Amino acid sequence: MTIELTRDVTGPATDTLSLTAAPTTDAALLAWVRGTAELTQPDEVVWCDGSPAEFERLTDLMVATGTLIRLDPVLRPNSFLARSAPTDVARVESRTFIASHRREDAGPTNNWREPGALREELHGVFAGSMRGRTMYVVPFSMGPVGGPISQLGVQVTDSPYAVVSMGVMTRMGAQALAAIEAGAPWVPAVHSVGFPLVDAIGRVRPDVPWPCNDLKYIAHFPESREIWSFGSGYGGNALLGKKCFALRIASAMGRQEGWLAEHMLLLKVTSPEQRVFHLAAAFPSACGKTNLAMLRPTIPGWQVETIGDDIAWMRPDPEGRLRAINPEAGFFGVAPGTGWATNPTAMEMLSENVIFTNVALTDDGDVWWEGMTEQAPQHLIDWQGRDWTPDSGRPAAHPNARFTVAASQCPSIADDIDDPAGVPVDAILFGGRRRSNVPLVTQAADWSAGVFLGASISSEQTAAAEGTVGELRHDPFAMLPFAGYDMADYFGHWLSMQDRLEELPLVFGVNWFRRGDDGRFLWPGFGENSRVLEWICRRVEGTAGAHETPLGLVPTADGLTLDGLDVPAADLEELFRVDPAAWSAELDRLETYFARFGDKLPAQIGRDVERVRAGLREQRWTAQRWLDWRVD
Repeated sequence: MTIELTRDVTGPATDTLSLTAAPTTDAALLAWVRGTAELTQPDEVVWCDGSPAEFERLTDLMVATGTLIRLDPVLRPNSFLARSAPTDVARVESRTFIASHRREDAGPTNNWREPGALREELHGVFAGSMRGRTMYVVPFSMGPVGGPISQLGVQVTDSPYAVVSMGVMTRMGAQALAAIEAGAPWVPAVHSVGFPLVDAIGRVRPDVPWPCNDLKYIAHFPESREIWSFGSGYGGNALLGKKCFALRIASAMGRQEGWLAEHMLLLKVTSPEQRVFHLAAAFPSACGKTNLAMLRPTIPGWQVETIGDDIAWMRPDPEGRLRAINPEAGFFGVAPGTGWATNPTAMEMLSENVIFTNVALTDDGDVWWEGMTEQAPQHLIDWQGRDWTPDSGRPAAHPNARFTVAASQCPSIADDIDDPAGVPVDAILFGGRRRSNVPLVTQAADWSAGVFLGASISSEQTAAAEGTVGELRHDPFAMLPFAGYDMADYFGHWLSMQDRLEELPLVFGVNWFRRGDDGRFLWPGFGENSRVLEWICRRVEGTAGAHETPLGLVPTADGLTLDGLDVPAADLEELFRVDPAAWSAELDRLETYFARFGDKLPAQIGRDVERVRAGLREQRWTAQRWLDWRVD
C-alpha cells in the first residue's frame, strides 16, 4: 500500500494520510513509520506484503533502473544478477557499532559508541537521506510466525534490493504485520543507502544502478533493541534481519532472557537404524558452512538434511532440553567455491528463482564463479561489468559474491525448518580454517571444556569481512563480529546454560582444513565429512570408541569409519597429531587474547587453559600412533 507524502523540499515530509488508511492500527508502529518518514523525507511510503506480485513489481523496477540484470529465462528462470559498487562488497566491521548505555557492556572486541552522541550523528546523516526515493516498510518474522522462539521486526528501507532479499530471507509481509497488530513486540530497523536524489534545496541528481555512500554506519542499540544502517546496500549491512537482528541484537536479548543466538548451521542426521540426531555447528563466514549444511554422505545408510546454514536460535524447553530453530527462511550463501564437485545440492537449489550478487555473467545470459565448474568459460563479463578471459589475471566473481535463494528450494531441506518449537540439539560443533595444530575432530570432556573449545577458535581470515585474507585471527564461537555485548559476559552466559538445562548437548571441535608440509589438504572434506558426523552421532548414543588427549577425546581407529577412503596412513596420523610445543605456543596466544577481557573473563576459562597445559606436560598420549588406538 502506498502513502503519498507532500513536502516542501526545504522542510520535513508531512504524512497527509490518516492513521486508519494504513494497513495497521498499531499506534507505536504508525508513529515510528511517520517519524522515520519525517526524518528521511521520502517521496512516498509503501507498506510491503511479501506477495509474489510485489516481488515481480520490484524486480521489474530494478531491471528498468539497471540494479538487476534478468538472466536467461531458460537457463536460469526467474533469476537476476546484481553488481554492487566496488566499495560496497562485504561487512564493514570498522563501521559497525554497539551503542550500549555503558561502555563496558560492549566489551573490548566491539566498537562502542555513546548512544546519545551516535543518535545525533545518525539523525544528521539520515535527515533527508530518502529524498526522491520510496521508503518501504517491511514487517518480518525471524522464525515461523508466532513460534515460541521466533521474533518480529520491521525494517524501513529505500532499497528495493533489500526489500526483495528480505522477502526471501525472512517470513516477510502480511502475516508478520498481523502478529504485530495482535500486540507482539517487534524490533525497529532503519536502513538507507544514503544516496538521496534531491538535495535540501531541491536540486535533482540522476540515480545509479547501485546507490550507496562512502560513509557507513551499522549501529545497534541493545537496550532499546534498535538497528540503524546507513550507506551500504549489501548483504548483512542492508538485510537487517540477518546479522544485525538475528545475531547482534538477538544475542543481547538471549542473554537477558536465558537463550542463545548463534552463528551456527543446523543439521538433521539420520542413522541407518533411523535414529535422528540434530547438530548445530559454528564456523566463521565462508568456511564451508553451506557445504556442510547440504552434505551428501559417502557412507551407506546415513542421511543428512538441512535445517539452516548460518544462524541458530537455541532456547531451553520446559523439559530442560536445548531446542533450536533456523530463524531465516532463505540462504545468503557465498558463491565462489560452490560447485558441482563440492556441493551438488546447492547447485540444484540455484537452478531458478535466485538473486545473484557480484558473480560473473556468461555470454548466453547465465552466471559463473570460481569453483562452479572445473574449467572457466573462454569469455565472461566480470562482477564489475568488464570483459574477462582466463588470462585476465583477476577473479571473474568477487570472492564474497553471493546468492540469495529460498530455503524451500533446497533439495535437502528438512521439514523441521518449519517446526515452531524447534529441534532438540544433540551436539554442538565448533570449527574454522586451521592449517595446523587443530585435529580433525575432538570431543570436549564436559560442558565447561566445550565452552573453552568455542572460546578458543581461531581461523584464517576470509573475504566475508574486512581484513587480510589468510591471516589467523581469534574468532570465539565464530561470533567475534556478531556478539552484541562483551565477549567475556558471552562466555559466562554459555557457562550458565549448564544450570538451565537438564540434558546438555555434547560439544565437539572439527577442522577439515589441516594441511601437510607440502600444503596439501590432509582430509578430503565435503561428503567425506559424514565419517566425522557418524562418529559424533555414535558418541551421542554412546557406542563409538574414543581416546583421551590433552585437547579432548578423539576417535579410536576403530571408531572412525575409513572403509573406501584413500587417505595415506601418514596423513591420518597428522590429522590427529598434537604437538606439545605448538600447542604450548597456541595456549600462550590464547592467554594473551583472553587477557583483553580483564577481570570479567570467567575464571573457568583460565582453569581450562591450565588443564590443557597440564595434559601437554604429561605427554602420555604420544606413546602410541593414532592408527594403533583401538576400542578397549
